[in-house]
Amino acid sequence: MKEILFIRNNIEKWRAVEELIENVSFESPDRLADVYSDLTADLAFSQTHYPRSRITIYLNNLASALHNEIYRNKREKWSRLLTFWTQEVPDVMWKERRLLLVSAVIFMASVLIGVVSTLGDASFPRLILGDGYMDMTLENMAKGEPMGVYGSEEEGRMFLGITLNNIMVSFNMFVSGVLTSFMPGFQLFQNGIMVGCFDTFFFQHGMLGESLLATMLHGTLELSSIIVAGAAGLAMGNGWLFPGTYSRLVSFQRGARRGMKIVVGTVPLFILAGFIESFITRHTEINDYLRLAVILGSLAFVVFYFIYLPYKRNHRHANRETQD
Repeated sequence: MKEILFIRNNIEKWRAVEELIENVSFESPDRLADVYSDLTADLAFSQTHYPRSRITIYLNNLASALHNEIYRNKREKWSRLLTFWTQEVPDVMWKERRLLLVSAVIFMASVLIGVVSTLGDASFPRLILGDGYMDMTLENMAKGEPMGVYGSEEEGRMFLGITLNNIMVSFNMFVSGVLTSFMPGFQLFQNGIMVGCFDTFFFQHGMLGESLLATMLHGTLELSSIIVAGAAGLAMGNGWLFPGTYSRLVSFQRGARRGMKIVVGTVPLFILAGFIESFITRHTEINDYLRLAVILGSLAFVVFYFIYLPYKRNHRHANRETQD
């Protein structure tokens, strides 16, 4: 068999093995054994017929990587929880950095639309936020407690409800990528409109400063995570729309795996944001400088984890490859 035909007949299978190696912990032992057996058979064939070819080197490296994953010391499985958030999530964020930028642009543009719409039509917030919420907020303002909504429920119950809701919102945004990239983009648009309406409404009542200091205590982590979850949905949706050199199904599977890693990576942030919103945001008597410090600290962490750390890890890997 000619080498080019051998490659053409098997390239999709080898690409699938690359994906399997990245997600080996989710595969059954029987599946890994079958894939490894098939791969070593291809390697043996290549070594026999194309001993000095690059494809033989490629298959040897691929088989070695799979072998190392299969026979890795079992104790390393316990460290997967740590490496997932310290290595895998930052690495996939680097790969999808453009989608993170797109997600942020969609969200910020929709916030601006919410601001302009509210300034142009005072009834617009009622259309977006609902009459019940608006009437309650106006009543709290009249009582001198504009952030009273955050103290209207018992802390533990509020924490559980808010955290589960936010996690579900992020996963729904990710899963909506099944319907291509337009649905995650639309959900980002909806959330941005709500934020723009909310903040502009308080601005019109001369309470924007108090509103931002209270809501951004938890909102810095919460809104940032929603933007990241939007990137996860876009990653899966783009798999359908832009398969590139892969088949549409394989491209979709690749995008779905990357998106899942991203959205799972936001869960701890949603938990922390839910805790802050339930137990701390209600205490508006807290010193403004302390609240501002928490907001800036949260923002610094988001920038570090989702932007700087992915860049740093990629830069380190690039330097190693250059040295090799």
